[in-house]
Amino acid sequence: MRLGVVLLVPSPLRREVDAFRRSLGDGTFGRVPAHVTLVPPVNVNQADLGDALRVLREAAAATRPFSVHLGPPTSFLPANPVLYLPLVGEGRGAVFALRERVFRPPLARALTWPFVPHVTLADEADPERVRAGQVALCDYGAEAYFERLHLLREEPGRVWRPFADAAFSAPAVVGRGSLPLEVSVTSALDPEARAFSDAEWDRHWASEGLGGDPERPNLAVTARREGRIIATAEGWARAGAAFLDSLIVAEDVRNQGVGTHVLAAYEAAALERGCPRLAADVWAGSRAEAFYRHRGWVEEGRRPAWWGERERVLLRRDR
Repeated sequence: MRLGVVLLVPSPLRREVDAFRRSLGDGTFGRVPAHVTLVPPVNVNQADLGDALRVLREAAAATRPFSVHLGPPTSFLPANPVLYLPLVGEGRGAVFALRERVFRPPLARALTWPFVPHVTLADEADPERVRAGQVALCDYGAEAYFERLHLLREEPGRVWRPFADAAFSAPAVVGRGSLPLEVSVTSALDPEARAFSDAEWDRHWASEGLGGDPERPNLAVTARREGRIIATAEGWARAGAAFLDSLIVAEDVRNQGVGTHVLAAYEAAALERGCPRLAADVWAGSRAEAFYRHRGWVEEGRRPAWWGERERVLLRRDR
């Protein structure tokens, strides 16, 4: 697999940077999230993934959250038509130290260019556009606060997505002196943890005589157009009921009936599995609620808003 180690630009700054990337014609916009590269794309064998994750965790554990200034923009011209925001100020040293910690086998690789910490604004862009962007944004600068390290994985279409993450803090260790337990908090389970969780849940539900986790997705619909995935739906079907956990359509093909076709396929597949009762859970007043209601789904109940959230609507449809 092809991996890379990065600092993802945090929100809301990420939206601002992405607006620049879109307007400047960044060739990687939409495929690569805004980031600071620490380890450029490197091929890692599946057998070495555990070592790669260990390097990620150890590097993050030895780092503390830090801020760094971005900008003003400059370029790698004439060697490379790239416009970027350099990292400057006190936090720059923390970036170099972190890079040294994470640039180890199996994540180390030979480099074509010297390491220059930066956030790309335009890659694969016309040189004249790069020069114009540098002039237009000559006074731009921003502060970025980093508290987490991310491992990205390349997916089909040269799309890079977060694969694992590690917080800039030493993991909590409990039970010292007897059986120490290292506890860490991440945005999502890393691949090793996911494999463990799946296997243990399978064993648990089998011991309960249920044959598998009833809430684990076991029904999915994928829509493609000319080989490109433009919509997906995922949920689970079991014991006469099917729950639709998510349905998403690519932004540029919405309002073309794609979602309707995907939903119809999901409903039909659920019915084939002996599940005539369908359910979904969406934000109250959202476009999703209107979408389902327009297609025959009815309200079954409401879930009060939790702190910082909106009310949820429970919808159902009986086929």
